[in-house]
Amino acid sequence: MRVEAGCRISFEADAATPAIFMLRPRSGAGQWIIREEYTLDPIVPVVEYTDSYGNLCQRLIAPAGSFQIQTSAIVETAESIDTQLSAPYVPVENLPDEVIQFLLPSRYCQSDQLYDLAIEIAGDRTPGYDQVEAIRDWIHTQIDYRYGTSDASTSAVDTAAKRVGVCRDFSHLGIALSRSLNIPARMVVGYLYELEPMDLHAWLEVFVGDRWYIFDATQAEPRGNRITIAYGRDAADVALVTQFGPMKLVNMNVWVDTAE
Repeated sequence: MRVEAGCRISFEADAATPAIFMLRPRSGAGQWIIREEYTLDPIVPVVEYTDSYGNLCQRLIAPAGSFQIQTSAIVETAESIDTQLSAPYVPVENLPDEVIQFLLPSRYCQSDQLYDLAIEIAGDRTPGYDQVEAIRDWIHTQIDYRYGTSDASTSAVDTAAKRVGVCRDFSHLGIALSRSLNIPARMVVGYLYELEPMDLHAWLEVFVGDRWYIFDATQAEPRGNRITIAYGRDAADVALVTQFGPMKLVNMNVWVDTAE
């Protein structure tokens, strides 16, 4: 399916502020970028680089006063996501080198503290995909999705205790529980067609069998038509905006529509 997705973000800065943006999707598994536009108001110099996870990052200095970024892309997306019940657990010693980092505890995903909960949820399931599906289903049914109940400091341990959060929190908890069972898991941010309410979205991917699979605990059933912007260990790696000074977010508008 061909979709057009984008966002418009407005800021106010007290002084010139260095910042890194991560707003450009790239062609890859399940998506092909047909056309893309990236505009700044006012225009400032931008240097783009690729980080250690393969994400496209835009480095700039936001001027004092009002500053706006708008991005949009027309993307050919996969209308469904791959599922593979019983895709096997991969022993740690057989994992590809680049996957190992997604086994380790990280800032928001304290997998070393959630083993008992993971065993309670998925200990009786076949190791691998089936365990992660049990985790996804448990989060979907046991964690209440509610805006305003978490903030930038909320971690997987917090969400497990409070049983409430948003997509970021659902993803962190799913990642931490999967990693506690020695299943590599990473965070993904991007767009989801017909998400309600519309916003940028977060989900997770796990490595079982011989590849990465998508899991989204905010949704009752597997859904395609996703556009990935960035991958990382947790939200610290996939922040769409990282600023190094006084810059306030004023407004953000996100859209995902069908495209001709």
